[in-house]
Amino acid sequence: MMDSVLWYWPLHTPGGSMNFITLINWTVMILSNYFNACLLVLASSLWGGNCKILRIACTSNIVKSAKHTRHHGHIVAESVTAPLGCIHAAFIFVMTMYTQLYNRLSFGWNTVKIDMSAARRDPLPIIPFGLAAFAATLFALGLALGTTIAIGMLVFIQMKIILRNKTSIESWIEEKAKDRIQYYQLDEVFVFPYDTGSRWKNFKQVFTWSGVPKGDGLDWPIREGCHQDSLTIEQLKQKADKRVRSVQYKVIEDYSGTCCPLNRGIQTFFRRPCTQQPRIRLQKGEFILATRGLRYWLYGDKILDDSIKEGVSRIRGWFPRNCVEKCPCDAETDQAPEGEKKHR
Repeated sequence: MMDSVLWYWPLHTPGGSMNFITLINWTVMILSNYFNACLLVLASSLWGGNCKILRIACTSNIVKSAKHTRHHGHIVAESVTAPLGCIHAAFIFVMTMYTQLYNRLSFGWNTVKIDMSAARRDPLPIIPFGLAAFAATLFALGLALGTTIAIGMLVFIQMKIILRNKTSIESWIEEKAKDRIQYYQLDEVFVFPYDTGSRWKNFKQVFTWSGVPKGDGLDWPIREGCHQDSLTIEQLKQKADKRVRSVQYKVIEDYSGTCCPLNRGIQTFFRRPCTQQPRIRLQKGEFILATRGLRYWLYGDKILDDSIKEGVSRIRGWFPRNCVEKCPCDAETDQAPEGEKKHR
């Protein structure tokens, strides 16, 4: 704002006044949407609003992914207005440096001189545009461009989620549903229930005139032919399939549960999984049900004894593959779910 008022576009001109009002407007919109989103998140966490309401299937303990939250619209609005305001500010910074340096340039036959102490503008500005002002303007320009790029990428991701009406977790569930159907050669098609099939309809579910997305946090508009529990039922099937595909391993060497084991080999150390999921401590003789894995690491649940089960629900995480050996497969493990025949 100082660059605009003092050195680029003075307030006594109509264009300067409009430019200054626009800058103030960007600031008000960015801060209002930001604080509205923060207050709604705080209210939702304190009083149980729709922000984190989850639909739980009581008999299965399978959690349905939360859809659009009440503050989603404010977050996207803030993400859109921030790059626009930064682009406007970057334009002001560039034009300020251009006009100020142009007024201080003098050309000779073989030389170009810049006199930062002189200004050829009438009337002279209250605060002269010196070397410190030039450095501050250049630094602010870098911040404006960096914010535009960073927040612009966030806007792209948010709009992609809104137009598909599908979060990243739900996209992962959909991919696993297609893999399950293809793996067992089933005669069924999984249709994601919350994608209406129209990007415009998906967009209108989030951006409404009231500012509150459609839905009450439990029930959401769904696609024709689906119901509110379609996603939960698919997750139940995937959980059952996960238990069927799990492989039992026996621990042959102790593992302390450290994130970077130095005594398990060079490949195990450098090719560990890049995830925040925990590592589990292993003792020789224990049994593990592995559900997925990498070349040098496995992920699974520890099979607990009756003496340990009290007060402990599950112990699961990553562990080195060279600490365990595969057990002979049970007949129960090899069997596919009832009514499903496995083909490869």
